Amino acid sequence: MSFKIVTYNVNSIRSRLEPLEQLIREEIPDVIALQETKVTDDKFPEDFFEDLGYQVAFRGEKSYNGVALASKSPLSDVHVGMDGWEKPGEARLIAATIQGIRVVNTYVPQGREVDTEPWIYKLGWLKHLRKYWNFYGNPAQPWIWLGDLNVAPGDFDVHSPERLNGAVGFHPEERQIMADLLAWGFEDVFRKHRPGTDEFTFWDYRAAGGFERNLGWRIDHIWATESLAKYSLDSYVRKDFRGMEKPSDHAPLVAVFDWSQKEVLKMPDLGHLFRKVVRKEEQIGLFD
Repeated sequence: MSFKIVTYNVNSIRSRLEPLEQLIREEIPDVIALQETKVTDDKFPEDFFEDLGYQVAFRGEKSYNGVALASKSPLSDVHVGMDGWEKPGEARLIAATIQGIRVVNTYVPQGREVDTEPWIYKLGWLKHLRKYWNFYGNPAQPWIWLGDLNVAPGDFDVHSPERLNGAVGFHPEERQIMADLLAWGFEDVFRKHRPGTDEFTFWDYRAAGGFERNLGWRIDHIWATESLAKYSLDSYVRKDFRGMEKPSDHAPLVAVFDWSQKEVLKMPDLGHLFRKVVRKEEQIGLFD
């Protein structure tokens, strides 16, 4: 049984319903993870997904951020946020268990400029993710971390590595944190299947002719724990969606797994952890 998952920074979901529907009809993913939905929960287009046969969980805010998970199978143990550590009201993380796989969808802060408050916040956000994995996760179990992670990990992940070294998104400090997160027990599924290729997922609107000249960054990722990554069949970028009229500045990223729940450890019920942790981080020292 195959399991296909897509991550896509839509940069305003209500502006991308047409390409999103095309993507869903062409790829027929089991799960699609969205970032930068930029809509409050009361205005999220839930009916759009239901009409296409998907259940959806989401958390949004007006004009900024916003994350969602849409699935053809039931979503259980839905959990949002970083347990009170992040800025109040931010919608940057949503997680759910789907077909026995724990899927964590994140929109990592961009950071703006090195040594500014947003930069310091981004580094702290990424570092606290390691504590998130330590508390909730188990690298022996099937976990996927995906989304717009706003970091290009290696030289093949940016169009001009020598010139961009030290820039936000390709700074050595960010890349080291990402390496530490990878070492927790993840594998970069795209790089497993496409080592050494300079394929990208993001082309800045502000760079004149940036997409046509392929001045891209690979900052959208799908990482899986080894117990799941070993069953991956392929991973690829749908670059054609960035070339559409009025596109998002990101392209969808796809990963496919040969998935059988009988062959890997089943994800345990995590509900008791969520009930225990929410707004009690000081008591348990989760995010010290």
